Amino acid sequence: MGKIVDQYAELVFTKAEMKQRLSSTTFKKYVETLENGKALDESIADDVAAAIKDWALENGASHFTHWFQPQRNGTAEKHDAFIDYDKKGGIIEKFSKSQLIQSEPDASSFPSGGIRTTFEARGYTAWDPTSPVFLRDADFGRSLIIPSIYMSWTGEALDMKTPLLRSIKALDAEVIRLQQLLGNKKAKRITVYSGLEQEYFLIPTDLAECRPDLEICGRTLFGAEPSKGQSMEDHYFGAIKPEIMDFMNDVDHELYRYGIPIKTKHNEVAPNQFELAPLYEELNLAIDHNLQVMDILKRVGDEHGFKVLLQEKPFAGLNGSGKHMNWSIGDDTGTNYLEPSKSPTKNLSFLMTLGALLLGVQKYSGLLMGAILDAGNEHRLGSHEAPPAILSVYLGDYLTDILAHIEAAKSFTDKELNYINHGLEAMPKVVKDISDRNRTSPIAFTGNKFELRALGSSCNPADAAKIVNTICAYGFKDIADRLASKKGDVEKNALLVLKEVLKETKAVRFEGNNYSEEWKKEAAKRQLFMPATTPEAIKYALSADCVSLYESMNVLSQRELESRIEIKLDAYSASKTVELNLALNLVRREVLPAVLNQLRDVASAHKGIVDSGLTSKALKNDLKNLEKFYSSIQTKETYLEQYVISLDAVEDSFEKANDIATKGLALLASLREDVDKAEKRISSEYWTLPTYDELLL
Repeated sequence: MGKIVDQYAELVFTKAEMKQRLSSTTFKKYVETLENGKALDESIADDVAAAIKDWALENGASHFTHWFQPQRNGTAEKHDAFIDYDKKGGIIEKFSKSQLIQSEPDASSFPSGGIRTTFEARGYTAWDPTSPVFLRDADFGRSLIIPSIYMSWTGEALDMKTPLLRSIKALDAEVIRLQQLLGNKKAKRITVYSGLEQEYFLIPTDLAECRPDLEICGRTLFGAEPSKGQSMEDHYFGAIKPEIMDFMNDVDHELYRYGIPIKTKHNEVAPNQFELAPLYEELNLAIDHNLQVMDILKRVGDEHGFKVLLQEKPFAGLNGSGKHMNWSIGDDTGTNYLEPSKSPTKNLSFLMTLGALLLGVQKYSGLLMGAILDAGNEHRLGSHEAPPAILSVYLGDYLTDILAHIEAAKSFTDKELNYINHGLEAMPKVVKDISDRNRTSPIAFTGNKFELRALGSSCNPADAAKIVNTICAYGFKDIADRLASKKGDVEKNALLVLKEVLKETKAVRFEGNNYSEEWKKEAAKRQLFMPATTPEAIKYALSADCVSLYESMNVLSQRELESRIEIKLDAYSASKTVELNLALNLVRREVLPAVLNQLRDVASAHKGIVDSGLTSKALKNDLKNLEKFYSSIQTKETYLEQYVISLDAVEDSFEKANDIATKGLALLASLREDVDKAEKRISSEYWTLPTYDELLL
């Protein structure tokens, strides 16, 4: 493979590449766009477009596409060739600034949640210059990929990226306002950083193709417990098998070519489960890169004969797959606001950032939970390594003691300020690595960042990131408003505000075992958000407080928010309905015929013994048990079929989704119980679906 640095970002139009192709003046203005969040200067757009076109053509590109994130899984793109007519009617290669900056794909078939009707087809993509363009390399040729936002002709957001960028802007405004109140005049702009750890399963393609549920749903709807599973705990961080390492090496090679800084790779807990993790990047770029990671994993998997499973819970009884989102903020002076230091001023910013996050989670945990829960992740949360569906914040013993000291202080003298600062200054020394102190916590402080551990592996993390940014912006605004109302010493006043905040947010802080039954009871006493179903969590975003938050921060209008909730509820119902229909098909075509064949075998054997004048109590019991299995599975299949038919009459999105989340999933679970028991009794000669033992070995 050669040196990583020799191939790194070879498919990306980097700043170094741009510097070679533009005048110094144009390059400087372009860098201001990238680094300072400024809009692209129209005066340089032609030069930038020409430079990008020349680079793309020189590197073998024949087409270009605006690459955007509709409100569904994955990304979307429409490819146009670099050709046009010249004045004489001949064909020339052309790529103008208007083609770079904006495109108009048909918007009629993308989910809009009622913002537009089917016959309204106009939608616009607009280049996001803060995320670099790159080349998609494939066997059929190369295309120039232009990361973009996507909106309706009315300017309403139809994608996942636009609200994310708005939330970053909102957070920037509130953080800088607080910094100015604290006396920091140097910081002009903040950056949100993230590292997105990605878990996945690998299954041999030939076996996966024999499981329609894996092919269509990404998870097994039926499957008896494997003989070994993860009971030996020998897969986690175990030696990587040669064929898996070959796959991983090719993934690394591809990711480096796309400028994606993958740092680690290893075996995860469940058999056939793995993880990769990147270095931290600016949040918007980190999310773009994560979407590419998921695509590249699947593409390289195909080349190696593996089906890559990104669904959150492919196998019942085994660990599911998550996407841990590490989150931190810093400013243009190089300060990380979640890292204590020797500087009292920086430590004050650290404490204010903790307070802002605690305020946001305390008031809007339901909003964040609605982004975390979906049709796949609801199976994973609370199971094995995944945190439960109750959001709390873990800070660790050392930091908790410091905050308790602040909360208990009667006043903040110079002596008290020195004590607090020395405690924070010592924290990095005392706790050298606290990145994994409480694996059960959904939101854990891990040294110089927070780790949101509840995200599902298949999700677009932009939704949750948008909410973390927005609720933290709310927290910073609340703190700044309180601080602005006080007179006197700013540092002491800031700690007085923090003391108030710590008392108000005690309910959302928890240092213990989030899996315990005691915590569930305690969380209920604290009145933390504990939705009964995923649709209830999704619908929470329509509460008056959430609508007001989004509108006040200019992240989403009420109309945009309502459309998104409609889309999420419809997506939940659609995903579950596909599973229910597929379960019916598997039972009819695979399960019942297998049970019937076994039943005939046993019946024939029993008849032969009876005809010979002998008796077999064991065979007779086996025959009765098989008859019971067949009858019970057939009955439950009929109930489920009738239920699925009844869903056609339900028009309200929430009512339908919530009904499926309760009645529908209960019917499927009951049917699965019988099917999984039957699998253990049926001969492999008749059981056509590959078992867990076969899939995981």
